Amino acid sequence: MSARSKSESAIISAGSPENNDVPFDVSMPDQQTTPVVFASPHSGCNYPASFAAASQLDSVALRRSEDAFVDQLYERAPQYGAPFLRAHFPRAYVDPNREPWELDPGMFSDDLPDWVNTSSPRVRAGLGTVAKVVTDGAEIYKGTLEFKEAEQRIKTCYKPYHAALKSLLDDTHAQFGSYLLIDCHSMPSIGGPMDFDSGNNRVDMVLGDVHGTSCAAEITAFVQTTLEDMGYNVVLNTPYAGGFTTRNYGQGSGSGHALQIEVNRALYMDEQHITRTAGFSTLAKNLKGHLLLTTGDIDNNVNPGITIRMANALIKANKRFDYFTFPDQRHGYGKMTEYFFWL
Repeated sequence: MSARSKSESAIISAGSPENNDVPFDVSMPDQQTTPVVFASPHSGCNYPASFAAASQLDSVALRRSEDAFVDQLYERAPQYGAPFLRAHFPRAYVDPNREPWELDPGMFSDDLPDWVNTSSPRVRAGLGTVAKVVTDGAEIYKGTLEFKEAEQRIKTCYKPYHAALKSLLDDTHAQFGSYLLIDCHSMPSIGGPMDFDSGNNRVDMVLGDVHGTSCAAEITAFVQTTLEDMGYNVVLNTPYAGGFTTRNYGQGSGSGHALQIEVNRALYMDEQHITRTAGFSTLAKNLKGHLLLTTGDIDNNVNPGITIRMANALIKANKRFDYFTFPDQRHGYGKMTEYFFWL
């Protein structure tokens, strides 16, 4: 699937894991005007009936692992020229922010192939590609699974999701010469029993750039400063430095950048009842984007003079905007190319 011009309300869907539920959708803008791509891998809430029947947990307990409503926080991204990918399947069913084959052999009634990763830190914590537990440590299943069940989930949900994400990033890179993936997540407001910060209150937001390896330092610093200017407490890489997605798609020193954003759930939802609170609207408004004037290598066929005139008009109208540089790029108009996008 390739990125293409669509109305901002248009949705591209693919796959059919169960009950005719598609595993993901991609919302495309009328015209992609930014190298930024947004993805929400953990906000899916379509729970297959067979999965619910195999679980010993009720629906609320299962949803403890879900980044509930995160897709709704960022769903206006296409209005500002950015594609938005969101998973429909829940991470408790299969987790796209893992390697494709991180599996706990104790969960399965048959032997796993030798090439399966059975010893990663995520597997040891019970949070592999097919999770053993939800995030509060409660075990999901009544009994064991067969390996073919994991294969089916990975084939029908995990792989199509990543194929779609890779296609969006490849198309974005082909158009702009670079891309910035924003991987959208939320975190419990208090560290859970399996976390090193168990029982501690958490900051408003955590930015994960895998300790400087998945995203250029200039980009991470810019996003942090922008959020702090809005009044949020923001830290880097603690307790979440980024998962498979940021490690796999972010290069840091290259032309592909990936940054994970974890939002404290207390800012926008009732964690006990999994409902939106009044804070949702404020947070969504703050995350919807603001104008960036950008210089770098990315040619969107806009004459630099237009940027200068726009900047002067914004200053005259007393409108806020930020200036941002894509690092170490060379293409199109060259180092002095200026263009607009929303973040």
